Amino acid sequence: MTSAVQDHAVSSPKTYEVRTYGCQMNVHDSERLSGLLEGAGYVRAPEGADGDADVVVFNTCAVRENADNKLYGNLGRLAPMKTKRPGMQIAVGGCLAQKDRDTIVQRAPWVDVVFGTHNIGKLPVLLERARIQEEAQIEIAESLEAFPSTLPTRRESAYAAWVSISVGCNNTCTFCIVPALRGKEKDRRTGDILAEIEALVAEGVSEITLLGQNVNAYGSDIGDREAFSKLLRACGTIEGLERVRFTSPHPRDFTDDVIAAMAETPNVMPQLHMPMQSGSDTILKAMRRSYRQERFLGIIEKVRAAMPDAAISTDIIVGFPGETEEDFEQTMHAVRQARFANAFTFQYSKRPGTPAADMEGQIPKEVVQERYMRLSALQEEISWDENKKQVGRTLEIMVAEGEGRKDGATHRLSGRAPDNRLVHFTKPDEDVRPGDVVTVEITYAAPHHLLAEGAPLAVRRTRSGDAWEKRTAAEAAKPAGVMLGLPGIGAPAPLPVASAPGCGCD
Repeated sequence: MTSAVQDHAVSSPKTYEVRTYGCQMNVHDSERLSGLLEGAGYVRAPEGADGDADVVVFNTCAVRENADNKLYGNLGRLAPMKTKRPGMQIAVGGCLAQKDRDTIVQRAPWVDVVFGTHNIGKLPVLLERARIQEEAQIEIAESLEAFPSTLPTRRESAYAAWVSISVGCNNTCTFCIVPALRGKEKDRRTGDILAEIEALVAEGVSEITLLGQNVNAYGSDIGDREAFSKLLRACGTIEGLERVRFTSPHPRDFTDDVIAAMAETPNVMPQLHMPMQSGSDTILKAMRRSYRQERFLGIIEKVRAAMPDAAISTDIIVGFPGETEEDFEQTMHAVRQARFANAFTFQYSKRPGTPAADMEGQIPKEVVQERYMRLSALQEEISWDENKKQVGRTLEIMVAEGEGRKDGATHRLSGRAPDNRLVHFTKPDEDVRPGDVVTVEITYAAPHHLLAEGAPLAVRRTRSGDAWEKRTAAEAAKPAGVMLGLPGIGAPAPLPVASAPGCGCD
């Protein structure tokens, strides 16, 4: 270690920044990476540091065609900063690191550490080894070394948390590279999951989101086909847990016992995000999706019969190789029938390393764009119509942090309804904190949010609000998040629905 680095280490704690790209799994992993670094003595860099930190970690995604270009562009912008800042280190992890390995250091030799999706727990050790040996450390594990929830975490939210119930995926969708990078599905023991949730609730969390690459396949690794529905029902027995969500399920594994568990467990929310991907049976077959349009719409019908107020959202890929105009019209038909509250539409782009990337019948970009615009316009109309049905309803809204960008100017607060719709509401006279619950009457609907313009009908202060207040006071004295030691638990607040689907591979 050079004298300059030693002097810096003595004078102040080393700072870190984690940049996250991709799906909920990466968001969840980044909470672990932050926890590991803080456990090793690093301090989070101030907001807007933009690379001005002692350690910058990229948690990457590999499912987009230009994912590598985005990474190398960002690495390139950090190169001169690293030259000027003695001792600065750069680490690259996540799916792209798992996929490209040695290529990263070849293209960006100023990177100090490359680690994969299976060994995120090694980051502090690899950083120290790179510092001592003064050369890049590349370590990619081929199988999971430790379930992420056994690692320490830096949890951003005091009131809402991810809880990972499985990692990996057993599907072979032709557009998705995730199974190759995250491995076969591996389930956690139910007792460990429930223990984590109970510990979170004891910390003040009142909403959890069960997370898995294919969340409702939970149980396939432990030989119980009804394990997921049993887990949902078990969540209903945890005192103080007000809201349970999950993402993302696969239609193949969406069985009647899951629908019954959702409908019969009061704290499981009437919300479902289930990727359809296409409404064409021909394209679904080419995608290696194990259901067809009739099966998918049948699930939607059953969910609505059991939970009439359920908000259902989906993912759709437009322009998959071989998609004809007739295939696309089948997708439009399915969207009209399903009447999704929200649909996340993606223009197909090649994922390097996937079978679909080499398929014949790649669709010209202008055709994909035109279809995408038509589908987006249809869904915008449906979303608005479905939101208008909420006008006049009285809803309990869990106050959120950072959801309403215009709240300061409009003198409103924002939060999520039980079905996860975003609601902006008039700020009450009394103090309201993130995690508290307000009862409001919906007065106006826009395509992507609801308004409650009158005074709230009721305000309920909660343990989650107390936890938020306590954390805020602690952070005023010391810049740290919700830090829990081994065994690490918790996760960030659920992503807004608009950003929920990441790789779109479920």
